[in-house]
Amino acid sequence: MAFASTIRRFLSGSASPTLQPQLFSSRLYSTLTSPKLFVCGLSRLTTDEKLKEAFSPFGQLVEAKVAVDRVSRRSKGFGFVTYTTIEEAEKARDGMNAKFLDGWVIFVDPAKPREQRPPPAPEPSETGFKINKTIGWCG
Repeated sequence: MAFASTIRRFLSGSASPTLQPQLFSSRLYSTLTSPKLFVCGLSRLTTDEKLKEAFSPFGQLVEAKVAVDRVSRRSKGFGFVTYTTIEEAEKARDGMNAKFLDGWVIFVDPAKPREQRPPPAPEPSETGFKINKTIGWCG
């Protein structure tokens, strides 16, 4: 009986004021922790300028950078967009996620911080000599 009255009170809107904002506001708090966004699914022809042009209507951009291959200088298919505020980044994420850019569907997610990689471990040698792979054999 108490359960039914609690449900009735909840549905009528007289639930406790601390529960209502948590249950009824879909975006009470932003899910972003920084104003930097990760954009994937970019076309190989997408440039920094095209990315900046596509994301500029949502706020003031600090940077729009497409990751490019060192040799071919073409897009790797992902990039990063940085806004001045988290609210602008949230608007851009909502507005550009699963949209077309240069004929490809792009996806926008929060950027994760870069993880530090451990330095490569030296390779042991059976003979005791060091092998330098860029130069060749050295004694």
